[in-house]
Amino acid sequence: MNYEREDHTACVLIDEKVLVAGGRNDAGSLNTVELYDPSTGFWTMTGSMNIARAEHAASMLTNGKVLVTGGENDIGDILNSTELYDPSTATWTMTSSMNTARKEHTASVLTNGKILVTGGYNGTDYIKSVELYDPLTDTWTYTSDMNYQRAGYIQSVLTNGKVLVAGGLDDTHLNSAELYNPLTQTWTITNNMTHARWTPTASVLTNEKVLVAGGLTDDYVYNAELYDPSTETWTTTGSMNISREDHTASILTNGDVLVAGGFSGGYLTASAELYHPS
Repeated sequence: MNYEREDHTACVLIDEKVLVAGGRNDAGSLNTVELYDPSTGFWTMTGSMNIARAEHAASMLTNGKVLVTGGENDIGDILNSTELYDPSTATWTMTSSMNTARKEHTASVLTNGKILVTGGYNGTDYIKSVELYDPLTDTWTYTSDMNYQRAGYIQSVLTNGKVLVAGGLDDTHLNSAELYNPLTQTWTITNNMTHARWTPTASVLTNEKVLVAGGLTDDYVYNAELYDPSTETWTTTGSMNISREDHTASILTNGDVLVAGGFSGGYLTASAELYHPS
């Protein structure tokens, strides 16, 4: 990448490029944004966000735009603001704010096109509140709370439409996992991960399993594991080349997973590596 960064986001765009936005370095939160082109392996800068933010969340909408939510700005405020990136113009515009300011939360696009935003940290407490964004009306509404309050966890939409949430932090590092059913708007407990992890990444592979990599417990984590939705079980898989947390992971069109940036061994890294599922 052009900038060392942690606590950033990454989204694969319709044109297959990867949009990496915000995060922080030694100078504070960033509003800079860059694009990775997997066909060339090069990084280029694109339009900056309106607000510098780290520990935010990002989701690509069905229209190809990217919604960025919450996070922490460069003076330490927890944000409820949101903005949209338009790849066709490489510009950002502000949109409706969330009901709750939060950082270290996650956001996922449901099969109905709405965005599910869960949990996080509001500056005082870890939270389990959940809200939905409707792009058609540009509005936010609350839905059922999670079973556990957590921040810095993973969230993935499974092929069956349910949403997997696992890990994170609630005073202690968590390995617990739960599933959200958008049809009933309810949460149920599923099996725990093999390792507790704070700020790992998750990627839904072409074989429908979920790859969870890295994170932080008592130390930085190299290892990775796979969740199988058909059996609701976790198994270990190949470890990363370097330990990292607060990194990003993006699935490329060939099925490989691009892992980039983060914090490794006490230092920010601009390095990237690829996971090959088979």
